[in-house]
Amino acid sequence: MLRSPARFFAPLALVACAVAILMIVNSNTSDSGSGSKPSTTATGSTTTTTGKQSGKKTRRHYIVKQGDVLSEIAIKTGVPLTTIERLNPTVDAQSLHAGQRLKLVP
Repeated sequence: MLRSPARFFAPLALVACAVAILMIVNSNTSDSGSGSKPSTTATGSTTTTTGKQSGKKTRRHYIVKQGDVLSEIAIKTGVPLTTIERLNPTVDAQSLHAGQRLKLVP
């Protein structure tokens, strides 16, 4: 008895779609955040720019985006996690919601 090729290709198509979705989501989350974009050189290698530039003011607040966690916010902003927790004592790390405003400097 010959089996249909769809029995083989359907699971492969499902896995391919899942991988494509994960790649899109990961590329979108790595681009959001500090606003600085990586620059490329003539050889094609990527270098990242620092979040602080001379002449710019330090961000005083951070607006939480969908999927953010406190440790990721600390990395994006360059503010230690303990400082964010100390300045925002009423914020529960387990219940962050998009649009919430976090204080970064005293």
